[in-house]
Amino acid sequence: MTTGQDRAAQPEIDPQDEPLPTIAEQMADQLGGWRGLVESSIPVVVFVLANIIGELRPAVIASVSVALLIAGVRLAQRRPIRHAVNGLFGVGVGAAIAWRTGDERDFYLPGILYGIGYGIALLISAAIRQPLVGWIWSVLVAKGRSEWRADPKLVRTFTQLTVLWGVVWLAKVGVQAGLYLAHQDTALGVARLALGYPPYALLLLITVWTVRRVTREAPPTPVPGA
Repeated sequence: MTTGQDRAAQPEIDPQDEPLPTIAEQMADQLGGWRGLVESSIPVVVFVLANIIGELRPAVIASVSVALLIAGVRLAQRRPIRHAVNGLFGVGVGAAIAWRTGDERDFYLPGILYGIGYGIALLISAAIRQPLVGWIWSVLVAKGRSEWRADPKLVRTFTQLTVLWGVVWLAKVGVQAGLYLAHQDTALGVARLALGYPPYALLLLITVWTVRRVTREAPPTPVPGA
């Protein structure tokens, strides 16, 4: 029989000392696994192919229908629908604009504008020492904790990572914006796919690896007066 003293002798687990998920687990969660990657890309692939074969409006209908179908299947299977809903929203807004203007390249316009805004926000947050990547890490990985703000090394690391994300994001959006302005509709669709998840996955891998390496090197050093 376990005595009260035995139970008292057992160390309590501090929630803050819980091990971080593995790199693979964090990558899978943010990307939605291979299924999430594929499902988020299918509506864009359908639009590109349908638009090459036929007209704009049938392509819009096909892409939105596929996005709705994917979301419905996930809902019926009681699987997380976050990635499907995000994809459906992006496809839906672009499809609505393209339908209204009659210009197929406008299907990609919301993604371009979102990318520009996101890239600028990243760089501004780094400039004011409130790195957006650090706050996103707090929400998605650290369960809301923000002790990294008290560690100059982590603040510096998250600032550098935020700059990297911002520069890469603006670079890939710049390529798409150039194709948009040049009316290269098919090339724009291909670029949307090629510059979508691959750079995101690479940035995510670099971020997780870097933060885990820094946090293992030394315990946090409090900022004076923090």
